[in-house]
Amino acid sequence: MFGTLDFLKLGAGVAAGLLLYHVYAVSIGYPAAAREARAGYVLLAEKTAAEAKAVEMERQRNAATQATEEHRKRLAAAEAAEQTAKDTLETEIQSYELQLSEKNRACAVTAADRDWLLRH
Repeated sequence: MFGTLDFLKLGAGVAAGLLLYHVYAVSIGYPAAAREARAGYVLLAEKTAAEAKAVEMERQRNAATQATEEHRKRLAAAEAAEQTAKDTLETEIQSYELQLSEKNRACAVTAADRDWLLRH
């Protein structure tokens, strides 16, 4: 039925087919798969980078908000301390003026002197 030559031809055909498939896979198939894999990796890397950037921006925003709140609290405390100091000074001035008036003495401090004391 089949002779040796026919089996050799059949084997050569199969070998040629395998060779053609290998050439196709190396030149077209594998690079395309590699490109698709890289494309997926690039998208994943970009997504990860964007998420990290968003988290960092959120952290910076929270830190800025906290710093602003701390600054506001410190400013309020400083203003309260300044107002307390002014009130104390005003009380001391009135007390001194009362002491002088009780002794029938005049205060030699003018309004300009008083303003200078309040500022310094």
